[in-house]
Amino acid sequence: MPIRQPIVCVLGHVDTGKTLLLDKIRKTSVQAREAGGMTQHIGASFFPVETLKQLIGPLLSSLKGDIEIPGLLIVDTPGHEAFTNLRRRGGSVADIAILVVDLLKGIEAQTYECIEILKTRKTPFIVAVNKIDRIPGWNPHSSTPFMASYAIQDPNVRESLDNKLYEIMGIFSRSGFRTDRFDHIKDFTSTVALVPTSAKTGEGLAELLMVLVGLTQQYLKKQLQTTEGAAKGSVLEVKEEPGLGLTLNTIIYDGTLQKDDLIVVGGREKPIVTSIRAILVPKPLDEIRDPRDRFSSVDSVFAAAGVKIVASGLEGALAGAPLYAVEPGSTPEKYAKLVTDEIKKIRIATELEGVVLKADTLGSLEAIAEILRKNNVQVRLADVGDVSKRDIIEASVVKSREPLVGVVLAFGVRILPDAEEEAAASDVKIFKEPIIYNLIDKYLDWQRSKREASLEQEFEKLVKPGKVLVMAGFVFRRGKPAIFGVEIMGGQLRPKLSLVRADGGEDIGEVQQIQDKGKAVSEAKLGMQVAVSMEKPIVGRHVFEKDTLYVKVPESDVRILMSTHLEKLTEDEQEVLKEFIAIMRKKVPFWGAF
Repeated sequence: MPIRQPIVCVLGHVDTGKTLLLDKIRKTSVQAREAGGMTQHIGASFFPVETLKQLIGPLLSSLKGDIEIPGLLIVDTPGHEAFTNLRRRGGSVADIAILVVDLLKGIEAQTYECIEILKTRKTPFIVAVNKIDRIPGWNPHSSTPFMASYAIQDPNVRESLDNKLYEIMGIFSRSGFRTDRFDHIKDFTSTVALVPTSAKTGEGLAELLMVLVGLTQQYLKKQLQTTEGAAKGSVLEVKEEPGLGLTLNTIIYDGTLQKDDLIVVGGREKPIVTSIRAILVPKPLDEIRDPRDRFSSVDSVFAAAGVKIVASGLEGALAGAPLYAVEPGSTPEKYAKLVTDEIKKIRIATELEGVVLKADTLGSLEAIAEILRKNNVQVRLADVGDVSKRDIIEASVVKSREPLVGVVLAFGVRILPDAEEEAAASDVKIFKEPIIYNLIDKYLDWQRSKREASLEQEFEKLVKPGKVLVMAGFVFRRGKPAIFGVEIMGGQLRPKLSLVRADGGEDIGEVQQIQDKGKAVSEAKLGMQVAVSMEKPIVGRHVFEKDTLYVKVPESDVRILMSTHLEKLTEDEQEVLKEFIAIMRKKVPFWGAF
């Protein structure tokens, strides 16, 4: 079976140089035009074998043989938006990814998100550690292999680069990945390759492509085998084109797509069945005479390819949806079921107490839902499209029972006016962020702070433990009310709390007022000596000098303190609580147990 070119995606945090890196590889290959040169696909660039040979150049010998793959198809749109839409059942359309990391900044917020998405899609990747030219003292050598450039740098500069790489390795290690500089790796199946590069000077690009080619042909050959039959693809983008109407920018990863093929593609309401009117590919830059005439029509394409599909009835088609060409002699119903089943798995509608999630594409919807699941966040409703009034109502139903879960998460979509009104009226919070990582982080941070605030409120309402000693010689009045001096031996004492005796736990009534140096106070803490007034007891009958008394903490409060707030109590409060529980358990075994 013939093997196709691997589909490569470029991911990374903003400003790590993803686009520049792609541009540099493209520029270099345009300069190598006479060797066949790069051809532009829709949403991707194809680098044929001859171009790769020129770019990798003298390093070819380290591939132990020749380049066996027909080339590389690199998806042009950097970032995880494109990657998440390159989805297929059980994984990704991308065979391998390049994760771009800024050497000086290391792993940033979005990098973690990319790693998460790569993990969930089980996509192998290599790391381009970019911007080596920014290392103080680095002497750039344009378009030179990294190893050659590294060898002629000052030893201090080399050491500085190595230290930065070690830092990055350490962070990857904490995320569960073994990484190393590519030239130190013996087994590429267990270690992720770090390739130092500079998108500005072109240093390291030869090695980046060499490692990419080497890995794909050594480990992904089986995956790259194509079948003779009808095409399978993934919709990268649904795009309105002047004069053509709605079109599908699609990556075909298996089979052959022909003009006039009947196709089935995922739609918002149900699968769309339509016939292809035209398959378009971009014209080479030097052939474009008129900006409106940017495409040329072809009769067929085989995998892997990026094409624009023109067809009628594409309203409601979803980016990230699967696309199948119907085999001759087969019926579209079979493929419609495949598409429906696949989309059903991503679009969630449950009775769970969970968040409402709206995203712009099936790909981003799937990726966000997966990351939420990993963070133990339940999803009640997940769908593609703008946030509507119905979504807010769904969230408010949950909010009435679970205030921290009744929210809407919106990614890449609009909030419709009636939804905004409903959200304001029912006080439903909407989280809207252009970056997946920030969206989830903002929600989790908000949830955490709300939970902490409500725990704080709960803690404030609980009766705290306290232990007092009735001081000898400080009985000012024996009854109605009894007024006497106490020393706080542990915990705290407040008015309106009841006290019990240490010997037997007998309730002697409520403290009405606490005075310190003649002034009423709302609280007495450890070590303070204060006067208390109590209506119920009579000194000499119910309470005696040198008696130890404890604050009567209700059993329900004891359970909450022990299970949720124990660490908020001071050491002496914890000790007093244990003593109080022991007293109560002499009367009722297992008192306060939870």
